[in-house]
Amino acid sequence: MLSSAHRLIRLTITISILVVAAVVVVILWDYYTASPWTRNGQVRVQVANIAPRVSGQILHVNVLDNQPVHHGDVLYEIDPFDFQVAVDAAKARVAERKADMEFKEVQAQWRKAIPGVAVSQEEKKQYVALSQQAAAQYASAQADLRQAEINLDRTKVRSSIDGIVTNLIMRPGDFATAGVVNMHVIDTNSYWIDGYFEETKVHDLDEGDLVRMDLMGYHDPLFGHIESITRGIASNNALVNEQGLPTVDPVYTWVRLAQRIPVRVKIDKVPSDLTLAAGMTATVTVVSETGNRRHRSTQDAFQHFGDDVRHLFGHK
Repeated sequence: MLSSAHRLIRLTITISILVVAAVVVVILWDYYTASPWTRNGQVRVQVANIAPRVSGQILHVNVLDNQPVHHGDVLYEIDPFDFQVAVDAAKARVAERKADMEFKEVQAQWRKAIPGVAVSQEEKKQYVALSQQAAAQYASAQADLRQAEINLDRTKVRSSIDGIVTNLIMRPGDFATAGVVNMHVIDTNSYWIDGYFEETKVHDLDEGDLVRMDLMGYHDPLFGHIESITRGIASNNALVNEQGLPTVDPVYTWVRLAQRIPVRVKIDKVPSDLTLAAGMTATVTVVSETGNRRHRSTQDAFQHFGDDVRHLFGHK
């Protein structure tokens, strides 16, 4: 009788330990695998690629690497000599065309005022046409002058945004080619964080969800909201070889690794003491409104545990 009671107690303890162990396994699985968080986060930023609108030799570089700049600041200057000559020539053509237009207008008005048959109607119309042609040529010369003045102004290359100059390798004497990027300015108002979530977790995410971001090397967390979820990533199987045939990677059917989907997170506020740089890594965690980590219920965790096991080994 006593031996049976001892066996029952041992069995009860063993079953209790197994139940507790199973619950712990499921909770840990939910924490590390199923819940919406990832260590694979990265700070991103938009960069303005500055390119000159005209070509020429660079005379002056007015900024230093990593220097803050404002919209409209002159970053560097291109040799303006040729463009100043073009402006002067355009002004001369404008003066010439203006004089020609005024002369032909006077001629047309004079012939129009002559009464009778001294001047035929055909001749009057001819001089009116010449006057209109001279006016058009004058307008064209004015347009050429405006273009020449704009090109002269474009020899001073200005920043299009407020930001910080980065990776500056330009030096006076370099040749700037129109349309070719030769300077980069980081938009300091555009920082965001991309969290690369496993595809098994994306369905738990919604735009507007509160997110906590922990940067390496910075003790205080940042908070933000999910701004958008990427709807597509590159596929190696979509590539083709030189013969135009698809390149298909071998897939091991007994194990399948979840793809990583970029989720864009807007940073609500960047602390003033934080030196934020694109490329920094972060842990991205979806949290509740109280700032605590969001969990599934135990029932959902058990269900998701089974689904992930079947997904891992390729079972449908």
